[in-house]
Parts: sequence; structure tokens; C-alpha cells
Amino acid sequence: MSDVDEHLDLTEINAVRRLLTSKPRPVGWDERRARLDEVGSVWPIADDIRCEDAVFDGLEGEWSLAPESDRDKVLLFFHGGGYCSGSLKSHRRMVTEAGRAMGMRTLAIDYRRAPEHPFPAQHEDALAAWRFLSRQGIAPDRIVVGGDSAGGNLTLCLVSILCAAGERLPRCLWLVSPWTDLSMSGATLSTKDAIDPIVHRAYLEELATAYVPHGVGRRDPLISPLFADLSGFPPMLIQVGSAETLLSDATRLAAAAGAADVKVRLEIWPHMIHAWPVWNAGLSAGWRALHSAGMFVRDYIALG
Repeated sequence: MSDVDEHLDLTEINAVRRLLTSKPRPVGWDERRARLDEVGSVWPIADDIRCEDAVFDGLEGEWSLAPESDRDKVLLFFHGGGYCSGSLKSHRRMVTEAGRAMGMRTLAIDYRRAPEHPFPAQHEDALAAWRFLSRQGIAPDRIVVGGDSAGGNLTLCLVSILCAAGERLPRCLWLVSPWTDLSMSGATLSTKDAIDPIVHRAYLEELATAYVPHGVGRRDPLISPLFADLSGFPPMLIQVGSAETLLSDATRLAAAAGAADVKVRLEIWPHMIHAWPVWNAGLSAGWRALHSAGMFVRDYIALG
């Protein structure tokens, strides 16, 4: 990265930081959801993107397609928000531009959220989405599964479920700022706390308490996929910012995947905060991260 690029990245990420801190941090679930929808949709989707509703098995989702993208290849995307917030609206710009970069159609899912719907409702919805794509005639080796934060967690858990059932797997995985350890044992939860404007230990504790039912251990591999058996997992791209408290969730996942002989690429983006590609319209590093993900995915889909 040149000095000019780094200066631009700092200027732009500081503008995003100001956006995120322009109002007091919301407290209630409804307020948190509304705030994430607000800050995530500051920049609308591009005019050339076509979106269509997808309704199946009681779930709502959304297809998107950019010009010249292949509708027979699909990014199945799970949004972040700690399993308690996030929606199609909050992540629409991110997923539609990811589809453009990857050259494929996208299917984003409005899975059920805690605390109204705790674990394993989200796993059931993710599996329903996977089955829906199968009914549409989309072969697993033409599917990429990805998500940010809790959506990265859900991506990994879906693959664990498919592995346990002996089913075919997606071609590759895309994980942005994944929350992989709900036991909160990562060192950067402390060392990055002062510079992360979004995610802090107390906030994560609230989210985990809302999501994980009483009696279920937080180190359960279907709660914290960092502790799962990753053997046989598809190739994965992990992207994380250097200014994140969840940095060690990503780096430890990369190490665990590598130890399990999984092909993995880890990208640590200087100065970037949690889930920064959400703001790709006003953040050059967000656009570049999507472009990098697109190249990664295109390489693996071409090999499939």
C-alpha cells in the first residue's frame, strides 16, 4: 500500500468512525436493530443492481444480480449483528457489491434473531436456505457461503452440519470479521478494546447471553466454531481489520484451519474496523476487500 492509499484509508475510515459515534450507543434490541439498519444503509445499492424477493419455508430473503454476473453461481450470504441485529437492509450494499465482485448472483437471508429466537433457530434457517438453493438446481460446487461477524459464525456452523451429515459442501467460504469464539477467550478483546468503535466484551456478553440457551456451553463447536473439527472444510478466505477486538477470533481460526489441512487465506487490513466492507461505497478499503474476495472466489469457482 502506498502512502497515498494509506492516507486515504485513514481519512475514510475516520469518517465511518464519526458516523458510528454520531449518536449515543443504543440500548434496547429494537433500538440496536434500527441503528444498524441506519448506519448500514447510508449508501444505497448501485442503480444497476436488480433485487428480487425470495420467500421459502417461512423465511424471507433477497436475490441480487449485477450486470454480466452468472445467475447459476450463487453467494449465499448471512449478515452480521451478533445474532440479535442486522437485516437485509443493513447489509444490502455489501452483499450486492460482493456479488458483482464475484461475478455471481447473491441470496441474502433474513434468518431469525435472538433473543426472540435463540440457538439453534439460526442453524435451521441456514440449512433451509441451503436446501432452497438445491431445489433451485444450484450445485454445491457453484455455491459460495459467506458472512460477516455472526454471519461468519453461521457460515462455519452450516458447513459443520453438512460435514456431519456427509453432504456435499460449498466450493469455498468467505468470512469477514468472523465471531468464532463466544467464550470470549481472544486476547485482542482486551488489547484492541480502546480502538474498536463497535465491538466490546460487555456487548458481546449481552449478545451471547441472548443467543445461547441456558445449559448450552459456549465452547460447543456449534456455538463457537473456532473449536470445531475443521477437517475437510472448503477453502476459506478470512478478512479482518487490524483495529478489531475480534482480530484474534480470525487469526486463531486461520491457524486452526491450517492445522486441519484446510486451504486458508488470511487478510489483515490495516486500520480497518469491524465489518468495514459494509461501507464500501464510501470506503476505498471496503471496495478493495470485496475485490480481493471476488478474485479469491473466481479462482476457486473456475477450478470447480
